[in-house]
Amino acid sequence: MAKTVSFHLQKGGVGKTTISGTFACQSALDGFRTLLIDVDPQGNASSWFLTETPKYELADVIQGKCFVSEAIVPVPSVPNLYILPTFGIGGMLKTYSETKLAEEPYVLQDLVSEVSKDFDHIVLDLSPGLGRLEKAAIIASDEVVTPLTPEVFSLDGLEIFIDELKRLKKNLRSSVKHSVVVINSFDVRIKQHRNIYSAASEGSYKVVVVPVDPVFRKAQEANTAPQLFREHGRGLKEKTAESVRLLSKYIW
Repeated sequence: MAKTVSFHLQKGGVGKTTISGTFACQSALDGFRTLLIDVDPQGNASSWFLTETPKYELADVIQGKCFVSEAIVPVPSVPNLYILPTFGIGGMLKTYSETKLAEEPYVLQDLVSEVSKDFDHIVLDLSPGLGRLEKAAIIASDEVVTPLTPEVFSLDGLEIFIDELKRLKKNLRSSVKHSVVVINSFDVRIKQHRNIYSAASEGSYKVVVVPVDPVFRKAQEANTAPQLFREHGRGLKEKTAESVRLLSKYIW
């Protein structure tokens, strides 16, 4: 059975898609058959890795319009990486989450259980907020990782998320693990960033810092993994690559 990991913080703009997508790429490049599920109605991860809109998306699967095997497609640029996409076609995923998901809170858990026999690792990219869709994705996961940016508001968001996660685990009887925090866009030269790192490290969490790296944006524009992107012979910073490998070590 595949281990399933989701990336979430209810605050937007912290790099959830960038970190989850890069993490999924690392898993695939390490030789593991990896599935990235785009649970964000905006479909940013899907736009990153796919250049053509597929026939089916996640909303079609959970509404019973197709089999999950029909909706999963390989990522052309990354060996061993597959995606269950969302392209916001008619806003179907958002509409479903607002109308039908209350009746089917375990629909994503059932979906993950169905595909886990075919993959080694499963990664879920979530949207901001903590509504029914995000809660359904979290309880479908074995572990949730919290990305944040080195600012006070992100730390406040982490505290709120911790409290919400406790209630979620109790109310829906979930045993999801939460032990890793990723500080994105980290610059050790900036005192505030160092202070945020110290504050995040005071608890029981393992903290991974990912430096500012323009390759993330460039790789997304090129529809490929940051680890594979090269421009003038240059790719990811070595510290960035080390951080991604460390995150993989902590999770897998």
